[in-house]
Amino acid sequence: MTSPLLKIRLDADYRGKPGALHDVILEIAPGEILGLVGESGCGKSTLSLALLGLLSLKGGTARGEIAFKGRNLVSLPERDLRKLRGKDLALVLQSPMSSLNPALRIGSQLAEAWMVHNRSGREQCRLALSDALANASLPQDETFLRRYPSQISVGQAQRVLIAMAILHRPALLIADEPTSALDLITQSEILRLFADLNRRLGTSILYISHDLLSVATISQRIAVMEKGTIIECAPASEIFRNPQHPYTRQLIGALPVIPQALSAAAGK
Repeated sequence: MTSPLLKIRLDADYRGKPGALHDVILEIAPGEILGLVGESGCGKSTLSLALLGLLSLKGGTARGEIAFKGRNLVSLPERDLRKLRGKDLALVLQSPMSSLNPALRIGSQLAEAWMVHNRSGREQCRLALSDALANASLPQDETFLRRYPSQISVGQAQRVLIAMAILHRPALLIADEPTSALDLITQSEILRLFADLNRRLGTSILYISHDLLSVATISQRIAVMEKGTIIECAPASEIFRNPQHPYTRQLIGALPVIPQALSAAAGK
């Protein structure tokens, strides 16, 4: 049996708000897309910050174990976490226009992301940027690279963030509500892009969303979070066919439709 890429047993608190995460137990296999779903405020983004060792920036503390490639990220010094962030662990946020620097050209921001972990020379940087842009279905020409964020669409900006995230071919990509700022057509395109990156690059993805439909579209397994804990985790088809927890049944009952790929399984 293949060992998990990521194995979590975690609690987290904020100042004045204990129990933000409570006994969160989760595993992600190599090459797996795991969907994490739950309503706003349930602790999904707290978990993503904890995985990256950034919870302290929000006044939080994490306790327990985040085993990633044989190392416990909870006890890892900040200097070692900096070597992992953006290289082995990458993050795609939900607000591309606020995540990109409006004063820097697209090419400059991609090059900076590359040089944080690799200073091998201009030509290798150029090749890496071209490869990442191609994988994110973005133009690779100089005209596009010289644009500022305000000169591209929101959908393109989200793809730029994805290109940055995959520059170093991370083992795990954390996508935190990556489609919430997008229209429905662009949402669908971004979901297909994540699924394609997973197939072609073998990157594991933790796909976080309050939208069960989008989670079900690309995830092999779905973990449901309520009030800071994982209440259910199962293959996507099993979640729809035989939900175990009342909150999961409530989420499914609120859907306008059951995803087509899962409807047959749900009816069995």
